[in-house]
Amino acid sequence: MSTHTMKAVRLHEHGGPEVLRYEEVPVPEPGPGEVLVRVHAAGVNPPDWYLRGGLTRMPGEKESTVRLPVIPGTDVSGVVEAVAPDVDSFAPGDEVFGLLRFPSFDGSAYAEYVAAPASDLAHKPAGVDHVHAAAVPMAGLTAWQFLIEVGHDHPSPFQRGRHRPTTLGADSTVLVNGAAGGVGHLALQLAKWKGAHVTAVASGAHETFLRELGADRFIDYTEQPPEELVHDLDLVLDTVGGPDSSRFLRTLTRGGSLFPVFPGDFDEEETAKLGVTVSTAQVRSDGAQLAELGRLLDKGTVRVAIDSTFPLSDARAAHERAARGHIQGKVVLRAT
Repeated sequence: MSTHTMKAVRLHEHGGPEVLRYEEVPVPEPGPGEVLVRVHAAGVNPPDWYLRGGLTRMPGEKESTVRLPVIPGTDVSGVVEAVAPDVDSFAPGDEVFGLLRFPSFDGSAYAEYVAAPASDLAHKPAGVDHVHAAAVPMAGLTAWQFLIEVGHDHPSPFQRGRHRPTTLGADSTVLVNGAAGGVGHLALQLAKWKGAHVTAVASGAHETFLRELGADRFIDYTEQPPEELVHDLDLVLDTVGGPDSSRFLRTLTRGGSLFPVFPGDFDEEETAKLGVTVSTAQVRSDGAQLAELGRLLDKGTVRVAIDSTFPLSDARAAHERAARGHIQGKVVLRAT
């Protein structure tokens, strides 16, 4: 295989979207436990632009594992081309999707072919095309591991203990902040699947979209601060996160939880006094959980929204779209 070449997007230096180069590189060889996937589509995620911008050390890691030039990307949907001799879970011709080698910057998904750990992959739902499947892995597993089941024992680099999802049921009240984004729109649907009453927070342009996905209540944060309109919530999933996340503490009932996807600073005395939990997770690759999500996608219980698609050759435009924000669903690169 090593004499064959493919097209891929690589960074030779860090910087803005203009540093993404579309060029000829060797087709990778699958190692033990891996399969070679012919990529049909690759999802665009925040770690891709963090890497492009110069972040080369994963949170919790002592040092960078990145060597330039590097192919960014973690989310992939495609067709198995070849399998290593020790892999029996997939065969050539299988349609698969996955979050590759996360947390790390070694996914290399922005390419026509990728060598993928078989354990990171799941069979692609038959009723979902490659573009939609490629939009799911990171955002879907983030929502799943925050809300449903962590599925691993690795401590989060952002807190001392491991993340504890809360049990959602018919009497649960949940608020999703940033509900129109990748993680947000999938988390909203998973909470609804569990029977919760869900309030979605986003800008007004997304109201129809979020109500169609099942939001029971919609708050346009540009009109009024959501923390002034809601109270006694069991759970807030804040996909925006950061320094402002603590404003949601007062919306919780005693025993409630705030899950910031991007960790912020919280006063432990304040959370103790309120009787609430702040907990966060770091998403990890998991083919088995992705297969469970795949079943929900196949049934139409959960659907993934595509904001926009771009050819692999124009990854720059995809990153420029992401930088403009107010994304509804996911940005995806088409490799075929």
